[in-house]
Amino acid sequence: METKRVDSSNIDFQNLVQFLDADLAIRDGDDHAFYHQFNGIDMLKSCVVAYIDNRAVACGAIKPFSGDTVEIKRMYTNPEYRGQGLASKTLDELEAWAKESGYKKCILETGIMQPEAIALYEKKGYRKISNYGQYIGVENSVCFEKLI
Repeated sequence: METKRVDSSNIDFQNLVQFLDADLAIRDGDDHAFYHQFNGIDMLKSCVVAYIDNRAVACGAIKPFSGDTVEIKRMYTNPEYRGQGLASKTLDELEAWAKESGYKKCILETGIMQPEAIALYEKKGYRKISNYGQYIGVENSVCFEKLI
């Protein structure tokens, strides 16, 4: 696996996000429109795309949240490639990039209908926190943080 640091203008990142959005539309059901409004990619400057044999298979991004905190966004792995540690390696690269950029903490939101994501974040040392920002009071959201 090879990872590349890109921004949201990267076509491979954009294509993977389209697959992510299609998957989330099914998982989120009626709640998809609410979540989708917070997941635009136009302003994402720090994105990672993972490749196997020159095929884009996983992605993620970081977005500044506050002075010392970034938010993990748009994590996705092609279903054909799941179970190979690609999401974990993509997350490692995002955390490394955040740390290199002077950030001290990563936060993120995921949905209760995404048990694979919850398991990944817990395995990678993220701990559940109270829902933040637009996710306060949203029962289908789970928020996490990790000091880096």
